[in-house]
Amino acid sequence: MPLGPMGQPSFINSERRLDSWKEIAAFFARDERTVRRWEKESALPVRRVPGGAKGRVFAYESELRQWLTTPQAFDGSVRASKPEIVIATDANARPDFATAVMWAAALATCVALVAGILIYREQHRFAVNAAAAPASYNHANQAALEAEEFYLKGRYYWNKRTPDDLNRAVDYFTQAIVHDPSYAMAYVGLADCYNLLREYSAMAPSEAYPRALAAARKAVELDDSSAEAHNSLAFVTFYWNWDVAGAEREFKRAIALNPSLVQAHHWYATFLLSCGRYQEALSQIELARKLNPSSAAILADKGQILRASGRINDSEILLKQVASSDPSFVSAHRYLLELYFDRGDYPSYLAEWRQMALLTHDKQDQAIEQAAEAGYSRRSTKGMLEGMLAEQEKIGVQGSVTAYSIARTCVLTGRKQEGLQYLKAAVDQRDTAALFLAGDRFFSGLRDDPGYQSLIERIRAIRPN
Repeated sequence: MPLGPMGQPSFINSERRLDSWKEIAAFFARDERTVRRWEKESALPVRRVPGGAKGRVFAYESELRQWLTTPQAFDGSVRASKPEIVIATDANARPDFATAVMWAAALATCVALVAGILIYREQHRFAVNAAAAPASYNHANQAALEAEEFYLKGRYYWNKRTPDDLNRAVDYFTQAIVHDPSYAMAYVGLADCYNLLREYSAMAPSEAYPRALAAARKAVELDDSSAEAHNSLAFVTFYWNWDVAGAEREFKRAIALNPSLVQAHHWYATFLLSCGRYQEALSQIELARKLNPSSAAILADKGQILRASGRINDSEILLKQVASSDPSFVSAHRYLLELYFDRGDYPSYLAEWRQMALLTHDKQDQAIEQAAEAGYSRRSTKGMLEGMLAEQEKIGVQGSVTAYSIARTCVLTGRKQEGLQYLKAAVDQRDTAALFLAGDRFFSGLRDDPGYQSLIERIRAIRPN
């Protein structure tokens, strides 16, 4: 997309004329077929060139933008397509982060308008304040206030941690950036969404983490004194870059900047858990819990830390309480299914898996769970594992089907060398689960294999504890 003065997308020039269906489609970030349909069904203001060749059209951006505010624009066709935000991670092949955000701003225009209707009262309040201000009213201040409102709404939905709510939060944080591109907290929010989307939805880590990293770095660049920015950067630095020292430095910096930042203590606790430092992890998660006693995410992660430190019964009790009080909370079901699998309670394992796959809207995961359940009904544990593996291999390594998960199923079904190859791929891909390889008893059959020992040494170089 061409950029105008001050780096803004050129579509902000309300008098610009678009001279073809292609340009009109690009304005909306849609295909030509869609905008042609809008003209027929929703009165999109497109003009014909008088005396020109058949099919020659043009439109004024000011009229297109005005059309977006009319009822015809909200007949379902505009709202049906929800834009995806793409953050560049390869400067040689794709636009830089700032340009990518401008692209995202254009793609999010329609969603922004829907959101604008939903929050009309808040925007009306800004309009009243602006009308009451003197003629020298600083419109930059108004944009900053509006950006903050979008940010706060984004945080509200982010805290819900469901796939739909996280994607809604992405929309709000993007709108905050559109209103104020220098607002560091909006980039923090965007980074935090992508940090969690790979856990609470079907988004692959290889897609989510690079976006989170780019947004977190931009936040720190804009405001190095932001504890939230350093905390977001710490999270992705560890789980994507596998940089233990760098991540801990960023976590400690965040806590030093704001000792009361709940999320910093929370995510530092899960980092310490991943490093095998269980007592420190429990200390940090308790600090987070005291700062926010009602957080289901904090309580669920405490349950996971308890389990890792050997307090299995305490872990199960706490996780069941979280799942009971908030049945839609994904992490509680994920941690419980892991606990039940370790224990060999496969009916409970399958029940929790079924619930989790439904909550994340993950069709791949649902297919694997159904294959596992069908196999278990026919041939018990062996049938369950064989059903899982057949479906995993059918889908391949994508989305929620990780190389590590296939490796585990291979080894449990006796296909050790294939499992070892998948394990190597998991380490190469920096799968978070691979950090726990040494303590995963389901790979005990590989203990004496030189290839397995080589992988353990690679992990120990990253996670020395």
